[in-house]
Amino acid sequence: MSLSINNSSKKDQLNVAVAQIAPVWLNREATLAKVSDAISDAAAQNAQLIGFGETVLPGYPFWIERTDGARFNDPVQKDLHAHYLDQAVVIERGDLDTVCAQARDHGMAIYLGIYERPMDRGGHSGFCSLAYIDENGAIGSVHRKLMPTYEERLTWSPGDGNGLRTHPLGAFRVGGLNCWENWMPLARTALYADGEDFHFACWPGGERNTRISPFLAQEGRSYVMSVSGLMRVSDFPDDTPYLEQILAGNGEADMLTNGGSCLVAPDGSYVIEPIIGIEVVKTTTIDHAMVRQERQNFDPVGHYSRPDILKLEVDRRRQTAARFRDE
Repeated sequence: MSLSINNSSKKDQLNVAVAQIAPVWLNREATLAKVSDAISDAAAQNAQLIGFGETVLPGYPFWIERTDGARFNDPVQKDLHAHYLDQAVVIERGDLDTVCAQARDHGMAIYLGIYERPMDRGGHSGFCSLAYIDENGAIGSVHRKLMPTYEERLTWSPGDGNGLRTHPLGAFRVGGLNCWENWMPLARTALYADGEDFHFACWPGGERNTRISPFLAQEGRSYVMSVSGLMRVSDFPDDTPYLEQILAGNGEADMLTNGGSCLVAPDGSYVIEPIIGIEVVKTTTIDHAMVRQERQNFDPVGHYSRPDILKLEVDRRRQTAARFRDE
């Protein structure tokens, strides 16, 4: 007679929330209010971790492909870039203080996609960044996207490896990447090697993007939460600069990005199916025992690795243009 062993316990469980919301586009303060509401909603559902989409604060740069963004020294592009930079998140100024306070008050960790304007790079270039705020309200890491994708390079700067790190949360170690970084095998490997067993992938939106999630889960034998933003024509404020040009050619379609947020288990099965076309905060419980079960036959940086043959070197120093030495 075979016996079934219950390897799970309450300490293995973590309540996680997908926050698929639309920004108040290019309005930092108004979008912060929506982020705050979503955090409160997740707290009411007893979430211990909540995740938001790529640069949801203050919004994804949709104008580039819609307004001839590659035109050099064009006044329209310069105006929009300046406006975007003005609405960016300056962490040193305290722009995330209210979010950190909510994390502390609710004992909830937060992954938040931001357009960051960092002072350690002079304060006049912007980065697609993923901020991790722990359950004590401390910013644990700010990962700047290693390589902006295609037209994003016209407004986002390339990041560095400083944020390629994981964080303890309950029984899990959580790590995250921005959008198409999730296609970069070595970036994923860096997080695996740092102990990741819950992977957070943020996207600007679209089920065509988040469909990679089951593969990520099966490769890493980890839970994968993919969270997208949502963007409808109605989400553009009436006072958006050059709004008529941005929306020209959209026809009757209301949806620019339809979401597609989801949660996948370590065996590649959906825990939360892709969510299409709606704003929602959806919470569920995951179990670390399933990670341990799936690592039995494959562990990408453990028993199924050959570091004597294949090894990755990661530079996690924050990159700056100058290092000042003062007496």
